[in-house]
Amino acid sequence: MSCDSDPYVFTTDTLPRDPRFLPPLANGLLGWKVFDSIMHMGSVYNGEAGDCHRADVPCPLAVKIETEEPAQHNYTLDTHTGIFSHTLSSASVAASQSLYCHRFYANILVMEVLLERRVTSEEPVVVNLVSSFAPQSKDIQFESSPDYKGGRHIQGQTAKAEFPGESCPTVHLIWTPVPSTVSLPPEQTKARWGFILVVANSLEDAKSSYDEGLNLMATGNLRPSHEKAWKELWLQSKVEVMGSETLSKAVVGCMFYLLSAFPSIHDTSSYFGGLSPGGLSNGGDGQDYWGHVFWDQDIWMYPGIALFYPKLARSVLEYRVGTIDGAKDNAQKQGYKGLKFPWESAVSGREVCPDDIYGQQEIHINGDVTLAFQHYLYLTEDLSMFTEGRGSEVIFGVADYWVSRVKWNPDDQKYHLLGVMPPDEYYYNVNNSVYTNTVAKLSLQFAVELADLVQHSAPKEWQEVAERIEIPFDQELQYHPEYDGYSKGQPVKQADTVMLGYPLGLPMPPEVRRTDLEAYEPVTDPNGPAMTWGMFAIGWLELGKAEKAQRLLEKCFKNIQGPFQVWSESSDGSGAVNFLTGMGGFLQAVLFGYTGFRVQKECLAFAPLLPDEICELCVRGINYLGNQMDWLLRKDDVCVILREQTGRAGNTNPHKLQIVLKASGAKIPLMPGQPVTFPREAGCICKMDPPSFCWPL
Repeated sequence: MSCDSDPYVFTTDTLPRDPRFLPPLANGLLGWKVFDSIMHMGSVYNGEAGDCHRADVPCPLAVKIETEEPAQHNYTLDTHTGIFSHTLSSASVAASQSLYCHRFYANILVMEVLLERRVTSEEPVVVNLVSSFAPQSKDIQFESSPDYKGGRHIQGQTAKAEFPGESCPTVHLIWTPVPSTVSLPPEQTKARWGFILVVANSLEDAKSSYDEGLNLMATGNLRPSHEKAWKELWLQSKVEVMGSETLSKAVVGCMFYLLSAFPSIHDTSSYFGGLSPGGLSNGGDGQDYWGHVFWDQDIWMYPGIALFYPKLARSVLEYRVGTIDGAKDNAQKQGYKGLKFPWESAVSGREVCPDDIYGQQEIHINGDVTLAFQHYLYLTEDLSMFTEGRGSEVIFGVADYWVSRVKWNPDDQKYHLLGVMPPDEYYYNVNNSVYTNTVAKLSLQFAVELADLVQHSAPKEWQEVAERIEIPFDQELQYHPEYDGYSKGQPVKQADTVMLGYPLGLPMPPEVRRTDLEAYEPVTDPNGPAMTWGMFAIGWLELGKAEKAQRLLEKCFKNIQGPFQVWSESSDGSGAVNFLTGMGGFLQAVLFGYTGFRVQKECLAFAPLLPDEICELCVRGINYLGNQMDWLLRKDDVCVILREQTGRAGNTNPHKLQIVLKASGAKIPLMPGQPVTFPREAGCICKMDPPSFCWPL
């Protein structure tokens, strides 16, 4: 397949005018925008509290290849392999530079240069390696250390810890020296050079990673081991769209950049520092939300990945578990019990938002976090995450927070949440945000459910508050006002109330779902953040309006800044760059919109619907209860193939699955390797034992 027709290959003859839209390369630990003199390392922040931001780390591989004679240039990001290449072709030489963040050995960044002589000559061929690297950082005081096995070595600590008394992280860099030129002597037609950079938090790790890199180079396995790791990832998940090249490339780009933000599926360390809106390549002082972790991780980025990769999903939950002490401190400072997860999080879990009002009022973050845990349990039945993995502490701590935060109103006999900021940040200090109250209700209900599973005695207040918390609803207009006192027609920043249907799953009649969508669509800021329109698209797909949903989803294309499919937060190119939040929302519109997938307590429900321009949607690697499935959706039918059993996370006794069709009630067993085809209609995947009816009526 040619580059022009392969949706996994993004290629161009000219780089973006705005360097912010150069492609980022990342592997869950390191993040770097190609050619940039600055990179970042996960969990390495500088600055105290609200000044905390990703520490700038200088990149010795910030190099461009150039020739003295005129040359044609090509720049390609191959998402099959996660390799960015720059090739130039002149009269005398073809030069290629390849760059990649190693997908398996997370501490290693690689540059390879290949020269091929194009004409016979008695003159050497010379290519310049133009570097913008300087061994210094405004965040880290670096000092030179003795060379290690021919590699340059600098080390330093960040200037300020996240909070007083905490230690500042140390950063070591060891790299192969990069000369100013590489050349082919007259008698040589081809040559290759390899350069590695290792970034680590300790000298021991830096040396061992550098040794590993040298060994991989010596055995010729440096690049193959990287490509193998990406191949393995793509074998476990593929989302392929037939009928729209633009949509197909957009989906591939979203999957690639989101996967790049996660650690290796083989990683056993605890280094993962969460997902920030701009990814690991961004987030320095004053840009891209400082590299902090928001609800964006749990609500927007997580669901699309959790559908395929239980291990990567668990890494997100483990990040939150690692911030329990900070969340406890946040709650105490607010005068409440339990856990209050920060609106903006770094390493400790203490609030690092520069503006206090968000940390104080945007408390829906607590329910957003617990929803990710709930979906993980429903997808995997992995109770170990909640027992020895301490997930139950998160769920129960959040429940205790809600109980201490609500206020009882004797007049309407309801519990209220007062003085909050909804997801729509145009408004603050409002009462009873419908999204916040709903997500609080759900997390309290899940706490009761989990307590029963782990044999924990649940306080009666959890159920009582869940049952009697106020969920604003206008009986006359038959819609959900965003908060107490909201007037229909007031402008809103982003998706808020429309998220009650998805992802929250609040039961409501189709007429109310429609009224909510119609009420908020025309007043939503057209220049608001990119993830919004995916939620509207999902809502309309629920109601069977595929073409309307598609028109709304296509608004997101304005946020994709070509040629490397890098997203901007706003459609005019402003805001956070490599906006993973927008990518996550867009991907959910495809994965949960077109398919109708809904993660529920006893099943994975589906209700497929494709717009006219899409003739097929292939979703490979859906992971449910330890079983992997490939789905092919067409206009009139659906084909499902169950892959060979792999054993589920946390449980060695996976259940057999069946398809249950809603209209006919037909039950179709799923057998490994045997395709099952049925007419396009709603239904669910659930266990064959015991049988249960598992979608909401």
